[in-house]
Amino acid sequence: MRIAIIGAGAAGLTAAYHLSELGHQVVVYEASAQPGGLASGFRDERWEWSLERFYHHWFTSDNAIIDLIGELGVWEKLFYRRPITSIWYRDRAYPFDSYLRALTFPHLSLFDKLRAGPVAIYLRLLRDWPRLERYTAHEWLTRWMGRRGYQVLWEPLLVGKFGEYYREVNMAWFWARIHKRSSWLGYFEGGFQGLLDVLTTRVRQRGAEVRLKAPVERIEAEVLPGGPGLAAGHLTVRARGASASYDRVIVTLSPDLLARLVPQLPADYLAGLKTLRSMGAVVAILALTQPLTDGHYWINLPKGEGFPFLALVEHTNFISREHYGGDHLIYCGDYLKPDHEYFSLADDELVARFLPALSRFNPDFRPEWVRRYWVFREKYAQPVPGVNHSCNIPDLATPIKGLFWASMSQVYPWDRGTNYAVEMGREVARRALEV
Repeated sequence: MRIAIIGAGAAGLTAAYHLSELGHQVVVYEASAQPGGLASGFRDERWEWSLERFYHHWFTSDNAIIDLIGELGVWEKLFYRRPITSIWYRDRAYPFDSYLRALTFPHLSLFDKLRAGPVAIYLRLLRDWPRLERYTAHEWLTRWMGRRGYQVLWEPLLVGKFGEYYREVNMAWFWARIHKRSSWLGYFEGGFQGLLDVLTTRVRQRGAEVRLKAPVERIEAEVLPGGPGLAAGHLTVRARGASASYDRVIVTLSPDLLARLVPQLPADYLAGLKTLRSMGAVVAILALTQPLTDGHYWINLPKGEGFPFLALVEHTNFISREHYGGDHLIYCGDYLKPDHEYFSLADDELVARFLPALSRFNPDFRPEWVRRYWVFREKYAQPVPGVNHSCNIPDLATPIKGLFWASMSQVYPWDRGTNYAVEMGREVARRALEV
């Protein structure tokens, strides 16, 4: 069969990898100049390795991506480290990446800790997650962990990631974050872009085309004569002024882009896509001449503390700065509604908003430490899962026969990430062959 895949992120490339292995004629369309999607990276002229536009790592439980790395024969490039992840409370960062560190956290009473600890253990061991999606995380955690423990430990995370929607996020999503996390974090030599480049090369070696700088303008299905049905084998992809016909098309883009590319989808299906809310992401990356924090990799920042961003990630406290020309690399990241002013501010204006906050982490910080900066924005970065969200998730097969949609909106209850994109890429490839 001739199969088109729209989007060369981890899901699209994984689908292409498996479909081309089976001998199908695969063409991948990618609007950007490089593959990778949200996991793609960039490289300063001084660096040996690329760096992700949005901070990334893997957990030891991310089996789908680990298996793929094994299939590609590049096991030796995957490695794990245990950096310090912390929470910010009352103008100080507290390491919070083990039960021992949680027990020694000084701003919760022994009673609060004795309530919070068993809840975390219960969520780690629980397998039957669907019953949790009937409750909001706000409601469930307040009830079982206690108001004080919830307000100090987890409410800031929910507020930071989901803003005004934080009371609507269901408990199954929160369970997934606790259930799958590990203290040891994985990375790939050369960065995530290095892995995605290896995957792209293997896809091409199997005979598939990966067309970069090829934004798709429209996907059309031929209507069968004498009936309302839409014919498989007659799906047309229009890109860069040219058209091609395919037996199957797999779209790995956002709900909004799917609706825009395929207006032929039934009205009720298009309406359902519009109900899938998501938060955007804004990140400023700073190359500093000096270290900012005392060894912290990741610091979650409560909105109530007055920071202009949600998280501070000092990447070079996880991965050695020797791979980045000696730079100390800092991410200042936030999740925001797509209409937030951060999406329209000029890069220098945004960085000017962020810089004054850095002296709170290190009183010695001076703007002169900034050698260079980069700003990246993405309006589709974090789906918002409400109560009973599984009822709202569209199937991988759309109502148009032969057309499939695989996006981060469908990896629920898991949080979005390359591991689940790989898992979904495999599944949508399998489903595409069943029609």
